[in-house]
Amino acid sequence: MAVYFDLRVQAPFPAASPSLISWHRHHSLLAVGYISSSDGGSVDIYTELGEHVPDAFVTRSSHPTVLSWHPTKRMLVAGWTVGEVVVLNEQDKEVYTLQTIHNTEITVLEWSAGYLVSADTNGTLAVWRLEQRGRIQASPLLTNSYHKQITHCLFKPLSPNEDLVQLAKAAVSGDEKALDMFNWTKSEKMTPMKTTTQQEFHFFLSAKDGSVYFVNEQLKNTPIATMNSPIKRMFFMEKKSVLIIITENLLLSQFFIGTDGNAEEISKVKLSGKMGQTADILWVDNSLLITATGENVIRFWDLEREDNYALSLDEQLGFEAGEALNCISYCSAKAILAAGTSKGRVAMWSKQSQKSVRSDGKDIWKLQTPTELEENILQIQWGSPRNLAINSFTSVLILSEQVMSAHLHQQVAAIQVAPTQLNVTYINTETTHNLRTDVYIKGVFVTKSIVVVWNGKTVTVYELTGPTLTNSGSFSCESPVLVVHEENIYTVETNRVQIWTLQGTVKQLLPFSETEGNPCMLDICGHFLAVATDTAHFKIFDLSRREAKAHSNCINLSQMVPGVGSIASLKCNSNGSKVSILANRSDGNLDSKMYFYDVELDTVTYFDFWNGEAEQEETSHNSDIDNKKKVLLDRVPVSHFWDETEPRLLVCEAMLALPNSTNSSPKHQMDQRGEIHRGKEDILVMSFFSTQEHGLLVQESFSRPAAFQSLLGLEIPHYFFTKKPGEEEKATESEVGTPRIPQMVAKKSLRDFVGLEECDKATREAMLNFSFYLTVGDMDEAFKSIKLIKSEAVWENMARMCVKTRRLDVAKVCLGNMGHARGAKALREAEQEPEVEARVAMLAVQLGMLEDAEKLYKNCQRYDLLNKLYQCWGQWQKAIETAESHDRIHLRSTYYNYAKHLEAIGEHSSSLLFYEKSDTHRFEVPRLFLDDPQALEEYINQKKDKGLWKWWAQYLESQSNLDTALKYYEMAQDYLSLVRVHCFLGNIPKAAEIANETGNGAASYHLARHYESQEEVKQAVHFYTRAQAFNNAIRLCKENNMDDQLMNLALLSSPEDMMEAARFYEEKGEQMDRAVMLYHKSGHFSKALELAFSTEQFAALQQIAEELDENSDPALLARCSDFFIEHNQFEKAVELLLAAKKYYDALQLCLEQNLIITEDMAEKMTVSKNSKELSEEARRELLEGIADCCMRQGNYHLATKKYTQAGNKLKAMRSLLKSGDTEKIVFFAGVSRQKEIYIMAANYLQSLDWRKDPEIMKNIISFYTKGRALDLLAGFYDACAQVEIDEYQSYEKALGALSEAYKCLSKAKMRSPEDQERKLSDMQSKITLVTRFIQARRADSQEAVKQCELLLEEPDLDSAIRIGDVYGLLVENYAQQNNFQQAYQYLEEMRSKMPTVNLTYYVPQSTMEVVHRALSIPFNRQSLSEHVRHNSVEDSEEVEELPEMDYGD
Repeated sequence: MAVYFDLRVQAPFPAASPSLISWHRHHSLLAVGYISSSDGGSVDIYTELGEHVPDAFVTRSSHPTVLSWHPTKRMLVAGWTVGEVVVLNEQDKEVYTLQTIHNTEITVLEWSAGYLVSADTNGTLAVWRLEQRGRIQASPLLTNSYHKQITHCLFKPLSPNEDLVQLAKAAVSGDEKALDMFNWTKSEKMTPMKTTTQQEFHFFLSAKDGSVYFVNEQLKNTPIATMNSPIKRMFFMEKKSVLIIITENLLLSQFFIGTDGNAEEISKVKLSGKMGQTADILWVDNSLLITATGENVIRFWDLEREDNYALSLDEQLGFEAGEALNCISYCSAKAILAAGTSKGRVAMWSKQSQKSVRSDGKDIWKLQTPTELEENILQIQWGSPRNLAINSFTSVLILSEQVMSAHLHQQVAAIQVAPTQLNVTYINTETTHNLRTDVYIKGVFVTKSIVVVWNGKTVTVYELTGPTLTNSGSFSCESPVLVVHEENIYTVETNRVQIWTLQGTVKQLLPFSETEGNPCMLDICGHFLAVATDTAHFKIFDLSRREAKAHSNCINLSQMVPGVGSIASLKCNSNGSKVSILANRSDGNLDSKMYFYDVELDTVTYFDFWNGEAEQEETSHNSDIDNKKKVLLDRVPVSHFWDETEPRLLVCEAMLALPNSTNSSPKHQMDQRGEIHRGKEDILVMSFFSTQEHGLLVQESFSRPAAFQSLLGLEIPHYFFTKKPGEEEKATESEVGTPRIPQMVAKKSLRDFVGLEECDKATREAMLNFSFYLTVGDMDEAFKSIKLIKSEAVWENMARMCVKTRRLDVAKVCLGNMGHARGAKALREAEQEPEVEARVAMLAVQLGMLEDAEKLYKNCQRYDLLNKLYQCWGQWQKAIETAESHDRIHLRSTYYNYAKHLEAIGEHSSSLLFYEKSDTHRFEVPRLFLDDPQALEEYINQKKDKGLWKWWAQYLESQSNLDTALKYYEMAQDYLSLVRVHCFLGNIPKAAEIANETGNGAASYHLARHYESQEEVKQAVHFYTRAQAFNNAIRLCKENNMDDQLMNLALLSSPEDMMEAARFYEEKGEQMDRAVMLYHKSGHFSKALELAFSTEQFAALQQIAEELDENSDPALLARCSDFFIEHNQFEKAVELLLAAKKYYDALQLCLEQNLIITEDMAEKMTVSKNSKELSEEARRELLEGIADCCMRQGNYHLATKKYTQAGNKLKAMRSLLKSGDTEKIVFFAGVSRQKEIYIMAANYLQSLDWRKDPEIMKNIISFYTKGRALDLLAGFYDACAQVEIDEYQSYEKALGALSEAYKCLSKAKMRSPEDQERKLSDMQSKITLVTRFIQARRADSQEAVKQCELLLEEPDLDSAIRIGDVYGLLVENYAQQNNFQQAYQYLEEMRSKMPTVNLTYYVPQSTMEVVHRALSIPFNRQSLSEHVRHNSVEDSEEVEELPEMDYGD
């Protein structure tokens, strides 16, 4: 909790009136401009405390008009009415005047990085540049004149791309800062930021006549708008590149600004507000416009969401009706909007987190209690988040935020509620005093008899005299901290602690060396004083004697704990054995560890709130302690206190912390910087036991209640807290005219002392020891500490505490000591519940803590038990709501129980409704109205419920009122009762009519029984049939020889009745076909077949056999199959044999009768591998038999399948080859992986046109290779070579194929080596001849002729080369040499050797014509056409173009 101190700024001369205020953006410096009609004007600079900065002022005979701070430097520029521009450099204590070109009042001073823009009422504009040494250049960089008053200047931020380019330009030009920012990775503190550079800047100007200009870095201006009134403010929405202009008459215009400065108007709207007043306008979060125009509201326009709303003052918080809001200022760091009012009040609205409230509208702003001042506030401005400057034009005040002081000691608490006011509470007597002081309070210390306050310069002592606190004296002492023990006051000075009397006399000095540092922190607990210094040293003093004596050596914490920078807080326990310390790390951030120094052992241990772990020498761990530590994650301790009498007990507050890194896990490196998340009110209060033996143990932890501000201290049996503003008790009149002072202190009982707050000292100590040993986990010692307590109330309170702690084991002992047998039994029975909360809730119920039980049941979602609790509690509405919402399975029982409750209390009319809802009204309501038949009849007639009508009819029948009973039976549609009554009355036709019309089975059965008793058999059979009581009907038919009806009834009845009727017919020896049919329909096939065979009923036999399947009797199936074979119905016989699992017989029948084996039939013949019906060998034999039969029938695919199932893959392959299914042959060969199958597949594929399908050729090669038949592969390559020669004359490819054939043949392992050698020799000879011919075709003409003539002499030439190709090559070459005679000679030789071959196949016709023409020999074309040409490529049919084959590796 914080308060604002109002610090008045002293004017430099009495008549000075403040006209301007301006805070520095980054430094706590306030500039104030003063004017005086007689003394001219001045500009002064003040600190945040309102103190004048020495030598930081400027005085002139004119008045200041504009103040402008440099964005980062401690440099102020002031403009004056005479056109003078004065620079006040507070850092260098330098004041100088610029050689200004202005000679009239300065209206604009605007900074942008290293540039300053100034303008005056004449329209003269100048741009000044800041030198690197920190001075502004004496003469302006650029000037321009607009000949009209300039009112505003707004710099346009550069876009990111422009910014980076200009930053690079500045870096190249030698700007070292720009270079560092451009290479930002070199420095952790430098990051890329938007900034205008030394090369380029753009800004907007507005003139008094409403003109708006866009100005570039050369001061070239572009008019972009002309408004109808002067400009009030200009803002730039950077993310949308929109310029916002607001005029004096509150007209808002938006312009889109392009990259070249061109403007396009987007919208224009008139804002609401009071005209003729000075409007204060703010631009917040780059989207929100806030205005104050002297009205009693502040108006908001959200330009991004296109929303608007207004905030007003609240009279309940102390504002007055009609109070106007003059000025506003927004602090973005704290999200607080401050406003000054016409009544001298400062109103503040805090912006709430959008996660907890609606994200838009005025709901996110919360108005706070105002700060009261004296004069009309006309100007207000935030400095740092802690300072707010206020100008009333008569004086300037600084509201400085200070943390409120509070202290608890010796059952006395003092809370600061105002800068000069304390709320002092004496807890023992429950009295409260309102203490007002003469000084601003910066600290307070209380004891049971005195209150000491100080402001850093003066110490004032107040003593309790009777019912009032009186000032007993004060003395000067500049000490930031102060503590009191008995009659002594302890303060700090440089290198020492001073001990004063209450009157201000120094009694003793406690010196510290320079190494130990200067004392800066004091704490007193019991008779011990703890002192901490600014060098992280601390020391304990014993104050129990006349003079203070050292209790411990001066300890250097940073030496004992590496990484500690300074001590943030220091507390000692009541016997001086332990010191707890909160520390700052060396990086300045608060450490997440709380350190504990043991004076006796001279050791330091710690507890880390970041991960819930402790470092201690001996620690007893148990699961309960571990569970408690799980909640202590990602936290930082912020305050801690020891109990004033119990040295083992400590309490502290821990606040959530947010790590700067992206890893939020508590297990990450502890050198990650964490900062306290002040905005989140999730604060834990934890108490610890700290001893040498057991170390540090978490005793209790809970979230700080929302109504409490902060922890004040611990005094058994209570924690003490300060209350939040607004949560204190409302002032009430305790006596007439005597207002009660609000209580600012709140207390909360320790968990183990709930209900024992007023116990005596012995009980308190016993309970404390019990709590300690319970925390340690030593139950024996825990019970020893309280076994002597005889008070039943103590045990009951402890049992109640067990509900809070959920310690059911302790609760059992407590209930035993209380003699609460019923509660112990209920708790034992509740142990069957799986949820701990449910078991604890039963304990709470037994102790009468019904609200706690209700919460526990809700937490564990045991709504069934919660429903039962509400019913026992009498909370019937809650019980019904719970059942309807969460426990619908017990909804009807809840309604029923509530109806019984209402009936018990006499509310019969209300109980009827809930009996109906529980669906029990059909018997409960008649019971309820049994003594009032008339009321019951009215209720029944009103409800029109069939169940009630039936009940009423039965009641009337019991009263012998049969006529009325018949009426209600008919209304209830109870036809059985109608028939029964009519039969009783002898009205049989009416009963028969009802039974026939309704078809009701029960009514028909009753009537049939009646007819049977009257020996009317036909009617009895009829109504038995309608009632579907066929066995009774069949019985009557058999007894009365009604054979025709018997058959029909048997077919409609059950199989048992059919069997009975069949036996009847069989015994009778007549109508045997009916007996067979009934046996058949009843499922007794064997009996039906036997009877059909014996009586030769073939038609029935045929029908029965069609329904036989594999589940039938095998003997029966075999017998039927023989019957079908005899009558030449072989397909049906095969099916029955298969059903009888006589596979061989079925197969033999198929072979003998040449029956086509279908796939379904083959599957039925196939026996599974693991079947016990056949051995594996017999199974394979059967499968092969099936396959052989399929082969003979031409069903090759099915044969392949069965051969495969039999494991005979060779036969399967042969079958598949016969099918000619190439795709399946290739697939089967691939999956079989057998040599013989590979060879068979390759041989088959070789029979296909493999030259047209390269894939077939690849498979042939692959299969021969996998089958290791290299000799066959060589033969295939040889065949390929011959095809290449014969079909395509491609000797080159033929040579490749022959080479591959030779390789394969050389690798083959043939049975006869001699045969292999002969084949290799022949292959080599072929390769040689082909090679020679290819060389001849490639040689020149003469060499080709020579080689061809030599080839013709080879004896085996035809085995490798076609002779026609050699002759053709000779003829062509001789023709090329013009040796036509020799060419003609070889042509004739070709004709003689190949008389049946068309010569044009080997020699082009054109060549032959040339030869004949040269020798003048006639050329006969017709003779050529008469020859049959072998494999001519010039055939009239179109030849398909084939893919090229590659025979190489």
